[in-house]
Amino acid sequence: MPDVGVLSAHLLSGFQKELFTRLAEAGHEHLRPRHGAVMAYIAQDGTRASELSERSGQHKQVVGTLIDELERLGYVARRPDPADRRAKLVVPTERGLDQMVQARRIISEIEAGLAERVGQERFAEFKKVFAEVSRGY
Repeated sequence: MPDVGVLSAHLLSGFQKELFTRLAEAGHEHLRPRHGAVMAYIAQDGTRASELSERSGQHKQVVGTLIDELERLGYVARRPDPADRRAKLVVPTERGLDQMVQARRIISEIEAGLAERVGQERFAEFKKVFAEVSRGY
């Protein structure tokens, strides 16, 4: 039996391949798995870059580069934070919001397929245990 690291890597690799292939089919062909460090953690009304860094576990410089890429691709825009005019929020554009909706739909379908494969109860328990194990990281 492979160790948890190998199993996690296989699951992540397969999951990302399916997600980003299907996102490309839905019109988001320029997104790559690295963009998930922003798109998976951004709120619809915007999120500060420092929060995206903290949530994703990526360095601020990496997140800044990803935000620049996503801005050029038309997925996000930087706006003044109404709570602190000196700070900026990263806000999803219409294209970014569409990607978020599509990603949620696709992820739900991927998870439903996995649940079919092993059974609803086993999959629900797997997610619960996986979440507990992952909290420490």
